[in-house]
Formats: sequence, structure tokens, C-alpha cells
Amino acid sequence: MADRLERLYVIPLRRGFLKAAKHKRSSKSIRLIKEFLKKHMKTENILIGKYLNEAVWKNGPKNPPSKVNIKVIKENDIASAEIIGAPEEAPKEETKKKSKAKKTVEDKEVKTEKKEVKTKTEKKEVKTEKVPTAAELKEKKE
Repeated sequence: MADRLERLYVIPLRRGFLKAAKHKRSSKSIRLIKEFLKKHMKTENILIGKYLNEAVWKNGPKNPPSKVNIKVIKENDIASAEIIGAPEEAPKEETKKKSKAKKTVEDKEVKTEKKEVKTKTEKKEVKTEKVPTAAELKEKKE
């Protein structure tokens, strides 16, 4: 079984990003988070989560948060960081395609229903009426 280490950190960012140019502060904050995690988790493989990245960039490149509360999970020499309170994503194994042998009768029935619907919509007749021109309308009035 893999070793799993889970920790909570409050990372101060202000001292670091104030040394950067104003338009580069959020990107500097991301680099500071990675440096902090390399030092404290003792690994070079750091993954920044989607919600942590959005939290840092929320106010644009010039105004990142002064500190962030994060949860770090280290498994097999890979540390993944996410902001506290972020929703956990489902594993991607469930989204794999079904093999041909595992297709059920229900799947086949659904496909045939879809085909029937398509054929019904194709059979609709489109009635087009000719729009009279101005000259034809004049003749009709007279």
C-alpha cells in the first residue's frame, strides 16, 4: 500500500509577491506556493489544484490573496495541493468507454429509439409559401 501523507498549511504570500512587478504578482504567488511545498513536503513533483489556482488568480494578475489555506496530499512522491473547502473530483476510471462485449440490450434499445426519432424529424414536410412582390400586390388591389 502506498504511503499517504496529508497536511494543512497556511502559506503567507505577501512578502514574496511584493518583491515582484505589479503585473506578475499572481504568477509569483504560484511559484511561491510550489517552493513552499517543495521545502515542506520534500519532493520535486508538485501539482497545484484547479480551485487553488482559481483562488490565486480570482482578482487578476495584480492582486493575489495575501495568504492561502491549503490541504496537501503526498502519495508516491507526488504532492497535490488544493484549497481547503474545494469539492473533490470523482476518479476518472468511471468515464472509460464500455467494451463491445459489455454492451447490454438496453443500450441497443436506446440507440434504435434515437434512430426512429431522427427518421421522424426527417419526414416532416416543409410548406413554403411564395411571398408576393410589390407589383403583384398592386395588381391584386386593382
